[in-house]
Amino acid sequence: MGQPAEKQRRATYADLEAVPPHKVAELIRGTLYVFPRPAPRHANASSVLGVKLGGPFGLGDGGPGGWWLLDEPELHFPDPASLGAVEAVVPDLAGWRRERMPELPETAYFPLAPDWICEVLSPSTEDVDREEKMPVYAREGVQHAWLIDPVRRTLEVFSLVPGRGLAPAAIHHDAARVRIEPFDAIELDLSVLWAK
Repeated sequence: MGQPAEKQRRATYADLEAVPPHKVAELIRGTLYVFPRPAPRHANASSVLGVKLGGPFGLGDGGPGGWWLLDEPELHFPDPASLGAVEAVVPDLAGWRRERMPELPETAYFPLAPDWICEVLSPSTEDVDREEKMPVYAREGVQHAWLIDPVRRTLEVFSLVPGRGLAPAAIHHDAARVRIEPFDAIELDLSVLWAK
């Protein structure tokens, strides 16, 4: 008769804090995920998208304003599987409507779920981004999610649908010029996201 499998210890926020600063760490349902910093194509796509959206939506320069748009914010949510525990996720970009979050928090993290997130996929993060983080975003009420793949040159758009979570809405490719919620007040030329 075999021995019962040893129960793996749930990671805690202290484990996340012990990760070296040159890594990105996330804590989801008691599992610690540690990744290298983004590769150049990944960082370029995220940075360029932040610039393109930041002027019109963050600053109101050529657009409606009304948003906080931030690179790699640490989001804290209650872990539903462990009373008092926290989940900590770090999207590549996140945006909050200022009507929901009039001021930035004083903490080093955000307890309020964003209205929009963007994850830039890489081989080391894609499974966690899709399978682990998207359900967390849906559970916390994130209304819009974008997944960008700088190698495949795609932008996948998801919208929160009651009872279905973040459901696929569209996939845009290559040099498409698109208007996508919640930033459909401007046209976005996807070709600027792909490193040349």
